[in-house]
Amino acid sequence: MNKTESNAALLERSKAGDKTADEELIRENMALIKSIAVRFTGRGQDLDDLIQIGSIGMLKAIRGYDKSFGTAFSTYAVPLISGEIKRFLRDDGMIKVSREAKKNNCILQKSAERFEAEKGRKPSIAELCEISGIDMEDALYALNACSPMTSLQDKIGDDDGHTFEEVISDNDIVDVTEKIALRQAIETLDERDKAIIYMRYYAGLTQNEVAGRLGMTQVRVSRAEKKIIGILKEELHETG
Repeated sequence: MNKTESNAALLERSKAGDKTADEELIRENMALIKSIAVRFTGRGQDLDDLIQIGSIGMLKAIRGYDKSFGTAFSTYAVPLISGEIKRFLRDDGMIKVSREAKKNNCILQKSAERFEAEKGRKPSIAELCEISGIDMEDALYALNACSPMTSLQDKIGDDDGHTFEEVISDNDIVDVTEKIALRQAIETLDERDKAIIYMRYYAGLTQNEVAGRLGMTQVRVSRAEKKIIGILKEELHETG
């Protein structure tokens, strides 16, 4: 069976409600997604992240394709994949960062630099909010929205060097659709929980460092982290 026939068979299964067909289609067409994602490297985003975003475009192609279009599936998918990556780059990531958030982030960063120069240590979030005059919710949003997200394959800052993928999954491998669902699930968390996840698994901070930033104890951070991981795992299982 050639590639065109394979895609056609998998698309038929997908239209019939077979979710595993979507995953197979993404795997079968990963070379196409990667070839498009590579064109957008060098713009401050990790290739793995661009591939994951491109996979969202592939999923949209799977949902929208109809053989009556009279064109090959791969031809139909190309503009959707590149369009999704372009939108991601244009919007500074999965969520559009508002002008106010960028302004607040600038204020917070300058306040943190002044505090550290005077006190010889990094400020907690509570201290940072006090000296900058920005409330906790807006501060956490600005810091999280404006901080660069590293790859899901990066090692975290302590424990035994696991990646977020390994922690969040019951399996050794997290497939592309799970990665997409995971990012979406993280965005549903409240600001404090989102801050804990970003600091721990994207910034690579230890639990003690997170505790200092948030004005919590290490024990409370540990308990909160376990609870959040449970919520995210449950969300992934529901969407799986």
